[in-house]
Amino acid sequence: MEHASIVVLSKAIIMAASGLGPGIGIGLLFARAMEAIGRNPEATGKIFVPMLLGAAFAEAIAIYALVVVFTLK
Repeated sequence: MEHASIVVLSKAIIMAASGLGPGIGIGLLFARAMEAIGRNPEATGKIFVPMLLGAAFAEAIAIYALVVVFTLK
């Protein structure tokens, strides 16, 4: 294989692997938050802000991976 095709393949693998973790994490986070809100609707205010913070931290991991992919040459 040529060097360029190896770089493209490595970029694809990095993005696929790094998207999997945050995707699963955010899905589980929102599922558990909706379950908790369904059980106790009065706790919506206490659940919503930590849920959004957790989603932001999980999304940051995917953004870091995107930066790594853009730095590969």
